[in-house]
Amino acid sequence: MKFKIDLKIFLLIILFLCTNQIKIYGMMMLFAIIHELGHLIAGIILKMKPNQLKINPLGISIEFDIKNRDYNIKIQKANLLEIKKIIVALAGPLTNFIIILILRYINIFSEYDKLIMIYSNALLIVFNILPIYPLDGGRVLKSLIYIYKGKHLAEEYTYNISYIILILLTAISSVTVLWLKNISVFFIIIFLWGLQIKESIKYKNRKKLYELIKYET
Repeated sequence: MKFKIDLKIFLLIILFLCTNQIKIYGMMMLFAIIHELGHLIAGIILKMKPNQLKINPLGISIEFDIKNRDYNIKIQKANLLEIKKIIVALAGPLTNFIIILILRYINIFSEYDKLIMIYSNALLIVFNILPIYPLDGGRVLKSLIYIYKGKHLAEEYTYNISYIILILLTAISSVTVLWLKNISVFFIIIFLWGLQIKESIKYKNRKKLYELIKYET
């Protein structure tokens, strides 16, 4: 399995150190790892082989190898693979939700530490269920549209919805930064825009390829 690390993680560590929020960031990274273990376990149960693990500023991401037989088992306009992707994507936020439930009923931590841990997991759930690709919510959205509308419309709809949600989130976060005077929210938005721009380039390249193939046929 390949291993990569995004060097921007060190910039975010410096940011949280300067804003005295390094404990919250440390908790988030710890539970982000557990979150990703949820994805990993779900993928292994579904007989998907891990291919790449990448550490990024807001957690860890795992990619899986795709087996040809998953493409050949059809479900409406998609294939079995899309159902597996949905289950794997939901496994991460579900893991954080289970952690919150456990924390509510154990008393081995101080109330302050427990509050930070619950807050960190809640933040990871909210962050990951946003319908912005490639976050978990965006992956679920894309797979669901893929099943009912096919691959091309799935990519188009997911691309457009991701942009709309990110614009709204940017506007809301701008107000939040001014209200809470917490610049770390601003850097999270920048990170999301970086992901969106990267996916936008990939989408536009695929779209040109689709149009070329359609024109030639």
